[in-house]
Amino acid sequence: MMLMRTDPFRELDRLTQQLRGTVSRPAAMPIDAYQREGTFLVQFDLPGVEPDSIDLNVEQNVLTVRAERQAPDVKEADLLVAERPSGVFSRQLFLGETLDADRIEASYDAGVLTIRIPVAEQAKPRKIAISRGGGGAKEIKP
Repeated sequence: MMLMRTDPFRELDRLTQQLRGTVSRPAAMPIDAYQREGTFLVQFDLPGVEPDSIDLNVEQNVLTVRAERQAPDVKEADLLVAERPSGVFSRQLFLGETLDADRIEASYDAGVLTIRIPVAEQAKPRKIAISRGGGGAKEIKP
């Protein structure tokens, strides 16, 4: 299982914007997270981010994703609209004990960072043999 760290100031800012009736920008690093075939997958939308600016770290079961999107060079232009966030963005995810933090894999394609975190072998269901009084053993499936 995986738990996302919440940012209380982001929630307060979102609530304030709702009360004022102003439109809020989407999260700078929106994610999807799901589990498939013994692997936990997390996908981050990071359009316009150079792969070399993405940094992933795991420390004490906390995965930190940090990325930087450069602002466009508008020195010689009149800026008409500026809705695309730029700068440094980070997000932290708590990794549950059932995930294998030592075998995390990451890939980046078409502006999407995909992180694959396998479920730890000891957390997977396993068969246990039960011996019978008359000899032989019977397998019990979970």
